[in-house]
Amino acid sequence: MKSNWRNYVGGRWVDGAGGEVIAVENPATGEKIAEIARAMPEDVDRAVAAARACVRSRVLEDMRPGDRGRMVMEVGRKLLERADEFSELLCLDSGKNISQGRIELEGSARYFEYYGGAADKIEGRYIPLGGGYADYTVPVPYGISAQIIPWNYPLEMIARSGAAALAAGNALVIKSPELDPLAPALLAEVFEEVGFPDGAYNVLCGYGHDAGAALAAHPDVDQVVFTGSVPTGQSIMKSAADNCVPTVMELGGKSAGIVLADADLDLVTENTKWGIYFNAGQVCSAMSRLIVHEDVHDDVVDRIAAMTDAQTVGPGIEDHFITPLISGKQLDRVENYAMIGAQEGASAVRGGRRVADTPGHFMQPTVFTGVTPDMTINQEEIFGPVLSIIKVKDDREALEVANGTDYGLASGIFTNDLDRAVMLADRLDAGQVYVNEWYAGGVETPFGGFKKSGFGREKGFEAILNYVQSKNVAIRKPNAAI
Repeated sequence: MKSNWRNYVGGRWVDGAGGEVIAVENPATGEKIAEIARAMPEDVDRAVAAARACVRSRVLEDMRPGDRGRMVMEVGRKLLERADEFSELLCLDSGKNISQGRIELEGSARYFEYYGGAADKIEGRYIPLGGGYADYTVPVPYGISAQIIPWNYPLEMIARSGAAALAAGNALVIKSPELDPLAPALLAEVFEEVGFPDGAYNVLCGYGHDAGAALAAHPDVDQVVFTGSVPTGQSIMKSAADNCVPTVMELGGKSAGIVLADADLDLVTENTKWGIYFNAGQVCSAMSRLIVHEDVHDDVVDRIAAMTDAQTVGPGIEDHFITPLISGKQLDRVENYAMIGAQEGASAVRGGRRVADTPGHFMQPTVFTGVTPDMTINQEEIFGPVLSIIKVKDDREALEVANGTDYGLASGIFTNDLDRAVMLADRLDAGQVYVNEWYAGGVETPFGGFKKSGFGREKGFEAILNYVQSKNVAIRKPNAAI
């Protein structure tokens, strides 16, 4: 892996305007592994100008959709060819293990495959207005899609939003996460190999308060796409509103799995492992709460505790299942939430503190019982390997607890009674409901939130609609004799 990285603007590798760099560390060791050029607002201006030149050339928009789609799909194919390289990079700067890095890589490739295949299926429609008129709609790309990418899935989030935007004919300006920017930078090499026109893919690494803020507020972008926290999303929306440009927001989550008394508890246990410990719990739709019927509560707690004991914690390069948090700041945040949980009366049956005597940013896998709906750890997003288990007496109480937060990203139901599952799914305030498998669905299924979890939908064909606007053409036909 090279130690010095640059930004990619207008088809060229460039240093930052200020000549500064950002150090990139390995979360498993706390050691610096690379540095990347720091983008400043002047660099954002250059990237937006490059994207605007690409848009004005109409090279993407005028391309046959099938040809454009094949280019997008080719990005996915080349990602798979370089799977080992990308997976190791994600392990080293994001902290995830090699297996999970491979999952992210393959998921990213799948987005490019899916949206490349959708490029020639973006259609308008004919609207009958009666004799003498012809009326039709044309889906038109917005132009410049500014995308601010989170650090938990730095490659896959570009693929998820960027592939759809490109398939629709837009140009991209990406603000990559300063904590793990290397995979987004390496992705630029893939775009070069495929032959995308200059300015179609621009990627900058900078801090949120300058580069991110400058991109969100830039008067020449045509839309802003953001995945991250509610406060940052609110700030971005205010900036976008000043320029009257639309946004797509995927914000926080406090997702709950409901365990009914008839559930398969082996299934519950295995899904809890992936739901809360995958990527060290740094997943927007993590199953951070388990709402359990009182008849099986104690059994579930025992099973989750035993499952937690079986997990290993360590560096991703050694393929431990529970890997470090992304930074020391994030570790402090997660440990502080665990301490608040104990102070408010919850019982940590496992974990509760950081892993001692290690240079990396490791949090003990943590399981709280005795959690009540009003507790902070039940209400606020922690973004770490911390699970809250809440006991309830019936379906009504389970729904009240599940819906009783400001978030509505995901939820789940574990039961063998599909009639009850459908009833509960109907009443859950969440953008997606998983039944008997957490993270069920795929690239093909729309994903997004209710309430403060955001708006707009990523994934699935529905997401294409984020990246086009409808132009109506109404024609009054000239009188002509037949």
